[in-house]
Amino acid sequence: MIQEVEAVYEHGVLRPLRPLSLSEHQQVRLTIFDTPARASERDMAVVERARLEVSTLATSPTIEEVRAALASIPGSLSHDVIAERGDF
Repeated sequence: MIQEVEAVYEHGVLRPLRPLSLSEHQQVRLTIFDTPARASERDMAVVERARLEVSTLATSPTIEEVRAALASIPGSLSHDVIAERGDF
């Protein structure tokens, strides 16, 4: 039987984040993968959505067109991103 489960490493022990269907003292083989932080998951979702949107365009904008569009936004884009993320 193969189960995939997330766990937390605490005080030298891996603690599963949900119950496992294992017998007491049953031996298992572990393969450990780092999971991305929640912010990384959110960032990847934004990147994937942007890739999907770009893939539907007939032509891609040039870097000059992107710069011109960004320059027309009033205020500070970095301040808006920081406020949206809550990184103060």
